[in-house]
Amino acid sequence: MKLSTLSLALLVALGVAGCTNTTSVKSLPEGVTLVAEGQQQAGELNLPYKKYQLANGLTVIVHEDQSDPLVHVDVTYHVGSAREELGKSGFAHFFEHMMFQGSENVGPEMHFKYVTEAGGTLNGTTNSDRTNYFQTVPVNQLEKMLWLESDRMGYFLDAVTQEKFDIQLSTVKNERGQRVDNQPYGRYWEQLSQALYPYGHPYSWPVIGHMDDLNRANMPALKDFFLRWYGPNNATLTIGGAVKAEDVLPLVQKYFATIPAGPAVEKMAKAPAVLTADRYISMEDNVHLPLLSMTFPTVYAGHPDEPALNILGDILGSGNNSLLYQSLVRPQIAVQAGAGHRCQELACTFNLTALPHPASGKNLAELEQLLRQNLQQVAERGVKPEDLARAKARVEARSIFGLQSVAGKVSQLAYNETFYGDPDRIATLLAAYAEVTAEDVMRVYQQYVQNKPAVISSVVPRGKADMIAAPDNFTPRTFDPAEATASESLPTRVASHTFDRTAVPKAGANPAITLPATWTSELANGIKVLASISEETPTTSLLLRIPAGSYANSVEQAGVASMMASLLNESTKNYSTEQMSMALELLGSSVSISADDRDLNVFVSSLTSNLPQTLQLVQEKLLNPAFSAEDFNRLKQQRLQSLAQAQKNASYLAERAVSQLMFGDTIAGQPSMGNEQTLATMTLEQINSFYQTFVKPAGAQLVAVSDLPQAELLPLLANMAPQWQGKAPELNLALPAPKVQTGAIYLVHKDQSPQSEIRIVRRAMPRDLTGEFYQAGLMNFTLGGNFNSRINLNLREDKGYTYGARSGFGGDKQVGMFSASAAVRADVTRESIEEFLKELNNYQQKGITAEELAFMRSAVNQSEALRYETPNAKLGFMAQMLEFNVGAEFTQQRNQILQQSTQAQLNALASRYLSPEEMVIVVVGEADKLKPELEKLQLPIIDMKL
Repeated sequence: MKLSTLSLALLVALGVAGCTNTTSVKSLPEGVTLVAEGQQQAGELNLPYKKYQLANGLTVIVHEDQSDPLVHVDVTYHVGSAREELGKSGFAHFFEHMMFQGSENVGPEMHFKYVTEAGGTLNGTTNSDRTNYFQTVPVNQLEKMLWLESDRMGYFLDAVTQEKFDIQLSTVKNERGQRVDNQPYGRYWEQLSQALYPYGHPYSWPVIGHMDDLNRANMPALKDFFLRWYGPNNATLTIGGAVKAEDVLPLVQKYFATIPAGPAVEKMAKAPAVLTADRYISMEDNVHLPLLSMTFPTVYAGHPDEPALNILGDILGSGNNSLLYQSLVRPQIAVQAGAGHRCQELACTFNLTALPHPASGKNLAELEQLLRQNLQQVAERGVKPEDLARAKARVEARSIFGLQSVAGKVSQLAYNETFYGDPDRIATLLAAYAEVTAEDVMRVYQQYVQNKPAVISSVVPRGKADMIAAPDNFTPRTFDPAEATASESLPTRVASHTFDRTAVPKAGANPAITLPATWTSELANGIKVLASISEETPTTSLLLRIPAGSYANSVEQAGVASMMASLLNESTKNYSTEQMSMALELLGSSVSISADDRDLNVFVSSLTSNLPQTLQLVQEKLLNPAFSAEDFNRLKQQRLQSLAQAQKNASYLAERAVSQLMFGDTIAGQPSMGNEQTLATMTLEQINSFYQTFVKPAGAQLVAVSDLPQAELLPLLANMAPQWQGKAPELNLALPAPKVQTGAIYLVHKDQSPQSEIRIVRRAMPRDLTGEFYQAGLMNFTLGGNFNSRINLNLREDKGYTYGARSGFGGDKQVGMFSASAAVRADVTRESIEEFLKELNNYQQKGITAEELAFMRSAVNQSEALRYETPNAKLGFMAQMLEFNVGAEFTQQRNQILQQSTQAQLNALASRYLSPEEMVIVVVGEADKLKPELEKLQLPIIDMKL
């Protein structure tokens, strides 16, 4: 691969690797074969790895990374929804849930408990093509993770019960309700896939499954699905972190080698969709704005044309320089518009999407014609050198930033092995993009998009069918249960036992944890600096926090700080928005500015070699904003539409109700982006006045994580904006608690709600790092602060009412709040509240048990190793130090609190803060249907208008 000077410098700085097959003979455990090895060498950006195979077909990849005392374990099965059968959709995703329910030697809910107690994190995900399970833990916990993963691979079926099956089926239905049926546009992809792919195509049904198929699911079919696809010969085990292959392989052989292989798994044939004419489809949904999309079939993941199609997507619809943004969003014809190339293992699609702006008066038929005009404009405009340059720069930067965490590295290795049989494809990907020419992009445009048939989908508000782009001319075939075929009955695979698998592996000694070494300084204009060196990648991350957040607004000017932050992301006096975006993209840098309650946050991510140029652009953004009327009016209209659309989102309505109840008519009771009234009356003069008053350097805090030493980084920071001077007024904010009826239900109506959002809240103590707030968090861990918490096990795992339930303390240095929350099936809203109240009352009165206290101590103590791994994690950690004016020793104080907090102390906090009589209950759902059931709770019910 031919590298630019910049690229080569970066790659050499990374200490990069190249992949070579190896024939070296080393002492390996019996039945383990070395297949390939990616070795460290300069000249290419690669991930070093060693690839092995067990006799049963399990592929094992080991990546050694000694930078942090962590290990990430990933098991990827080459099975997703594409491996399902007609009428049995959702099995792969359902199985993801079932695999956390215990196995022959791991009790119910214990997988989560073991990982949490080890101080780790875990999850599983399913898509159309694969299912993966992963956990990141301190390295001394590796053997326990291998025990857990091997037990559910080889010793799972005998532990499956009808009760577990029924509970997880209910949980999956709740997940579908929360993420699909109760979300605006939630069923869009489902309908589109049915129209795009032929009946029976592996991508013609949703990953989460059709509800009718889920209702027909049964235990025998589930077991057959496991036996068919979850053998070691269809899996890749990837282990990365502070390990050595020679230490890892005996453990892998011990735990996995006795698991017999499953049936042979053949690769699925590539199957891009084929259309002979445009297909028009439509649906009505509970949305504010209609949506139009055009979807063209293209290739499949890994096809040689994929990079060129991705660049075509950038030209049409990615960022401020794209054709769709310039022709539709900037002139306010559309609120949103975008394009992109979406790839899966068997098929890819090229997609254009737009939501018309109500003020434009454009209907979806007219919007379709505008999208077609943009497509034609590609032919007239062609491909410019900067199109190629910015796309290639983004790919390069994304590849480098993706190496900042061990989880990121392992996920890349696992993905590439699963789909390409080649764990490390970074250099291959970079080379493929480097070779793309303007002619390539035009060729794929002509071959796959220009004047080619597409699926044109209209999503319109309910009762507004007349708004669709064109009458439907395609009706997908639906599955008839009478067509169902019996699952292939497979013999049970019996894994042998060569040791006592019931014994939980003991962890080694806790790894030594090194806190980030930091240095401090103060710039001449009063900005306090806290920085740390991280040499894993040649990158620099910065967080500048300026005390100019939403709390500095009056109630009448709610949203001004947020709007100002958005305008700082737009044009400046010397750069148009498009020019600024292009300049940053060509550098592979990003600058994101946003406002929270207290601060204006400027987040900068840059390749270190491009840091001086990036900081010049940061200075331009901060000190020379244009605050143009055009940008302001466009953003204001977009926000008004976003607020209107948010009225269809149950979670947003719940959070808005909570803010009003907890903070009343203060600025904290208003949406940070503003409300309908303040946005309608907001002016540029208000924005300018706020900027001139509050965006000052004195009192600001700058956190930096870079591979540069202090002597090199500090001068760059000092030169960023030397002429920027001044200090903002001190914020004197009063947030008195409003008078609300505690022990009451505040009911917010949302029509067509298959789920109800529940919030149980009260005001609490302000946030601190080593005081009562921190200790209250320890107390809440058992109640609602982890997967195995009392609340989640009750409502999700025992009752199947919700996809997840939780509780916690949140807030800032001035005020805090306790909240317990869940989205539950609408038909069990009353029952869910009863269970919430039961758990709160029980914990408030009886408190934490000795066993729960020990579990919490172990989990919180050992999670320390995960807190400082990536530059972003370090930024967050150090930002706390600056905000509360403490040194890194605060972690030692926290550890003392953790170890010395007694049952009595934690139970006293529970008694003080968890009385339901002192809380209010917010319920968002269909009020007329919910009220008769809620009245059975014999609590006051107050209808609340937002």
